[in-house]
Formats: sequence, structure tokens, C-alpha cells
Amino acid sequence: MKETVKWPAKEPATGPADAAQPSTLSAEAHARLLAEALPYMQRYSRQTIIVKFGGHAMGEPQLSADFAQDIVLLKQSGVNPIVVHGGGPQIAGMLKRLQLKSEFVNGLRVTDKPTVEVVEMVLAGLINKDIVTAINRVGGKAVGISGKDANLMIAKKITEMQDPESNLMRAVDIGYVGDPVEINPHIVNVIAQSDLIPVIAPVALSHEGETLNVNADTFASALAARMKAKRLLLLTDVAGVLNKNKQLITELSIAEARALIRDGTITGGMIPKVEGCVEVVEAGVEGVVILDGRVPHCVLLELFTRHGVGTLVRWRAA
Repeated sequence: MKETVKWPAKEPATGPADAAQPSTLSAEAHARLLAEALPYMQRYSRQTIIVKFGGHAMGEPQLSADFAQDIVLLKQSGVNPIVVHGGGPQIAGMLKRLQLKSEFVNGLRVTDKPTVEVVEMVLAGLINKDIVTAINRVGGKAVGISGKDANLMIAKKITEMQDPESNLMRAVDIGYVGDPVEINPHIVNVIAQSDLIPVIAPVALSHEGETLNVNADTFASALAARMKAKRLLLLTDVAGVLNKNKQLITELSIAEARALIRDGTITGGMIPKVEGCVEVVEAGVEGVVILDGRVPHCVLLELFTRHGVGTLVRWRAA
């Protein structure tokens, strides 16, 4: 969608210390800071923002608390935040306690029947309710659901994957791991359009009624595309996309992102992440941000200030 207002370009933050600076400001400086946030708050008012919460931020109590405050402030500002969360380390910990072996194929956990039961227990139970509790403790009204509720997400088992060496598709059997095929966002819309905040565990159903584990990035991306969200924020453990000098690239157009993949600037695990961002933008989401979840209050910094803490991918860079 064409922008009707030219928004100020993002200025990169230098690190977590930037987020702590406002506490030392005078009352007048605080007021000026809030006033400068106004155009950004107006930009996202009544808009849907989907946030994938995961990585280091989920394991650090203070970062988790900061995240909960950010989500509540978004809701109080008139934004409709939707949280989709991961939980890989917590799942791994529970599997170890239960003495269940776990292995990965191309970054996806091989999930047999006992494992998928643990995955659902940890994601839709423990982690989901911890996030709900954190949001509610700071004044929000969060509701925890999974992709199984109201048939939010129907998925199919992954039976083939691309070989990273040959780039050819090959048959695989990784168990109860799924890719989205159908998304019915009615329940999310009902929750988000009220004073409630949906928190979603990435567990889905197959057409045969089987429980399937869905990668959290994939789940959030598919939901954002289906709902035509204003923004999709992917919290990660990296600063974002880096150039060849290892400096953060704050914005990328689709054409620029593809060019950086071709020339080898974007490599390894960042390739599928950026390719996923491109697909989501092409599906109608205005922008996708690969966000550094290690920065305190990174969600507010990205949406409501000039400071960028990640890489924004959209049709055309500013």
C-alpha cells in the first residue's frame, strides 16, 4: 500500500544501553520523547501487529518483563498486538528430563508421537501460560490459545525438504511436523478487536485430526500474511541482517534482499529467514522486521521511535 505520509527513517540504536537512557532524562525531556512518538503511534493505531516472541528474550526474566510491558503499551495505544511464541530450549529441556532423544533435520525437530505430546504440553501449557501471566501482571488482559482452537491453523505433515547442498527436494520423514495449509483467523480477530491480547502457541491440527508441531516463525508469518498485518516482528538472537562489513542494514527492499542473497552477503540460516520475510511482504504485509530480542523494549524502540533495532524488509526501502 502506498504511504500517504513520509515517515522519518529509522536511526540504528547502538545497543541495549540506548534503551536505558530515558530513565536519566528530565521531565521535560520525557515529555518531548513522548511527543516525538505521536506520529508513530498514530501510524499503527487500530492496526494489527504480529510479534513472534522467542530466542534469548524468552529465557531472560527482565527481557520477558520488558516484552510484556511493550505489548501492554501497544494495546493501550490503540494497536492490536498478536503474540506467537516459540519454545525450543524449553522443549529440549523437558525432553531431556523425560529421557526422550531429539534430533533436527534442516533446523526442524524430528517429532515422533511421544515428542509431539511433550511439544504441545510445553508450548500450549507451560510457556503459553507464563507469557499470559507476564502480560496480565503488568495490566494487560491476555488470552492463551493454540492453532488448534477454532481451527485457527490447519497444517499438513512435511514430507519433503530442500537439500541445502544440491538445492533439490528430497523425501523426509520427520514425524508430526507441519506446514500451514489453511488459516481461519476468526478467533484471533474476535479476541484482538476487544480489550484482550491473544497469545498463540504454534501447534496445529491436520485434516486427519493429528496434532502437528509448526515452526514459530512459519506460524507467525502465515498468520500475518492471512490477516494482512501492518507489521510482522520476528524477535531473534541476532542484530538483524548485516552487510559485508558486519554492520546492521536497517532497511531492505525485496529486490535488495534477493540481491544480497545472490552475492553471498546473506548466508547460512539468515537466508531462509530473509526469504520468508520476502514471501510475507509479497503476500500483503506492509513490512517484516528481523528484530534483536536481546535489546530491552525492542518492540517499542522499533515501532514508536526513530531507533531501529533490526532489519525492516518491505517492497521499497525508504
